Amino acid sequence: MKCKNFVSIPVFSVLLLVGIVYCITVFIFIEDWVGLHSSTGTLNASIFTILGCLCLFCFFVCVLTDPGHVPSSYVPDVEETLLSDQEPHIKSSESRKCDKCCNYKPPRAHHCRVCRRCVLRMDHHCLWINNCVGYRNYKAFFILVLNATVATLYSSVILIICSFQLNFKGKLPLKLFYVLSGVMMFSLSIALGTFLGWHFYLITQNMTTIEYYEGIRAAWLVKKSGQNYRHPFNIGVYKNITLVLGPNMLKWLCPTACDHLKDGMSFPTSHDG
Repeated sequence: MKCKNFVSIPVFSVLLLVGIVYCITVFIFIEDWVGLHSSTGTLNASIFTILGCLCLFCFFVCVLTDPGHVPSSYVPDVEETLLSDQEPHIKSSESRKCDKCCNYKPPRAHHCRVCRRCVLRMDHHCLWINNCVGYRNYKAFFILVLNATVATLYSSVILIICSFQLNFKGKLPLKLFYVLSGVMMFSLSIALGTFLGWHFYLITQNMTTIEYYEGIRAAWLVKKSGQNYRHPFNIGVYKNITLVLGPNMLKWLCPTACDHLKDGMSFPTSHDG
């Protein structure tokens, strides 16, 4: 656990934004729409409260969970054939030695300049959680983005319904508030929805953001030799999904259900028999 990760302006900014969106949606949009004390208002406020709590819980998991580090004692098996995701034609274990840490690193591990260490199955360093998104917190990160997308879309729909119901004639400040709120909610929905789609694609390909861009270069190099490039860790859509979310579909939306994760030192590949 990494409590010091909370000491960050971006982290507090996210918490503040969540609080603002929640208060605006529940105490203004829903109140102006049907009233909080009505059955419809209570139901919608309860649903949005649950979504907000899920977002906060996933956010805390992302911030506090160590994404996975490479043990200082790690040494690759020299007898093992290693397929580097950076340079697919190099199979030497020397190609997996970190220039910054001066230690060996397992497949899919990368050095984070911010954290100053190698992270297992590193996807990227996220400023907003003040932590790397890696092997042990990637599932929580994906579910966080999913819940946040659903919550902002939910708020946007309530805002639209409420806007059609209200009479803004002679109420310029109220109209301006709804316009600015709409811009904020729609912007968040589009940004989060795009981000969600991107990471869903990566999960189905069993690929990280780093590996995606490295794959572009690798595909170009392989194409020059007249061959086709295939991401070595892509073992089929369903299996790719279970490697991140787990084999039990009932636990897919639980960010802490990560009992399927192993040591993060090795991964199945399409070359395995």
